[in-house]
Amino acid sequence: MTTYIALLRAVNLGEHQRVGMAELRAVAEGLGYSKVRTLLASGNLVFTGTEEPGVRVERRLEQAAARSLGLETAFLVRTADELSACRAHNPFPSESERDPAHLVIVFLRDAPGPEAWRSLRAAVSGPEVVRGWQKHAFVYYAGGIGNSRLTGALIDRKLGTVGTGRNWNTVGKIAAVASE
Repeated sequence: MTTYIALLRAVNLGEHQRVGMAELRAVAEGLGYSKVRTLLASGNLVFTGTEEPGVRVERRLEQAAARSLGLETAFLVRTADELSACRAHNPFPSESERDPAHLVIVFLRDAPGPEAWRSLRAAVSGPEVVRGWQKHAFVYYAGGIGNSRLTGALIDRKLGTVGTGRNWNTVGKIAAVASE
């Protein structure tokens, strides 16, 4: 059995795309996944299932959520091993220790090419620092996230893919649940 993490994009932000965590767990269980757990109310699922490509898990979850909940959003899936490797490649170790709430990992659907990464770095107009690794953008928001012009929409547009971000604290909590 493989442990998966599914991160939903843009749910439960104010009145935007409201979804209950019990309903979300029921969607995953209805697809045959087991040990389904949610973490926080921001759309973080941890579950186990037979090994299959992450893109297939993403599509199955997206289709089932649309059918069952009327929820149209991206699910970004990683295995527990992939999440562990991502955390190990953190290019901001001191920031993750001293200011973890301002270090964000954006989990991407596709791995951007070098030109896309250059385009994103060129678009940074503030104190933010961006580093890429495979299907992940590590962003340190030195001046705070709320005041930044480096938004999720800008990141998606410059990288040419869809993503969803979680701060270092949340990623650590997800990793802890996934390792149980």
